[in-house]
Amino acid sequence: MNWLDKLERKFGRFAIPNLTVYLLVGYVIGFGIVYLMPDMIGYLTLEPALILRGQVWRIISWILIPPTTNVISLVFLVLLYYSLGTALERTWGSFRYNVYIFSGLLFTVLAEFGLYAYFLIRYGVEMPLSMVGLVSTNYITMSIFLAFAAIYPDMEVLLYFILPIKMKWMALVYVVMAGYYFFRGGMMTKVAIGASLLNFVIFFLSSRNMKRFGPREQARKARFKRQSAPHMKYSNGAKHRCAVCGRTELDDPCLEFRFCSKCNGNYEYCQDHLFTHEHVK
Repeated sequence: MNWLDKLERKFGRFAIPNLTVYLLVGYVIGFGIVYLMPDMIGYLTLEPALILRGQVWRIISWILIPPTTNVISLVFLVLLYYSLGTALERTWGSFRYNVYIFSGLLFTVLAEFGLYAYFLIRYGVEMPLSMVGLVSTNYITMSIFLAFAAIYPDMEVLLYFILPIKMKWMALVYVVMAGYYFFRGGMMTKVAIGASLLNFVIFFLSSRNMKRFGPREQARKARFKRQSAPHMKYSNGAKHRCAVCGRTELDDPCLEFRFCSKCNGNYEYCQDHLFTHEHVK
């Protein structure tokens, strides 16, 4: 049992379901503020100096600042991340998804205060306001995309509802873009990217069983594949079938299938039931 399992047993009842919806609604509200009350944005930014002077609402209000101020881009962003976020929550469960999102937000706040302390100690001055900028949850949403791509790398999505492309290639583009902005941007940009994506690194390195990448495990999987290949054939030539819902790759080519290591026997599950089924003992 890893640390996430222990936390979920103690605090799982406090998880916020449908967290993606609240996050995206915040974007829409922030977008409205940008166009209807643009002067109010200055009261929402994440600025440690002002927070320490009593404006504590800024610790949370910066989440309302939208990643984009273009209405068309915002519509595509909301539609895309609603589907990705809700799928991740169904896969992990509400508690783990909450931990993933809130840890990214927390790391961003801590990094901002760390940068403020650095300027105060190193130069004896507060962090220049020109470096604060409009810290938004842009890279938090990117971490949602990367997490989804890491779990379902071969799933295809329609880019702008037109071009089919696999998640792993889109994730690669995202990583290249983040790397470009990291090395070309200022210190604030570097801190924002590094802090908001730190949750992706920590979450996957600490919560996933890395033994499955070992030589023995890879050899065992290869033997199992050779032995089971002749028998894993279903109606109409399908090679994968979910033990819960009975769907195959012929029902939906976007479905991903995995075997459960905790079930006794060779039980295969689709992405919607891999983490939610009852284990066969």
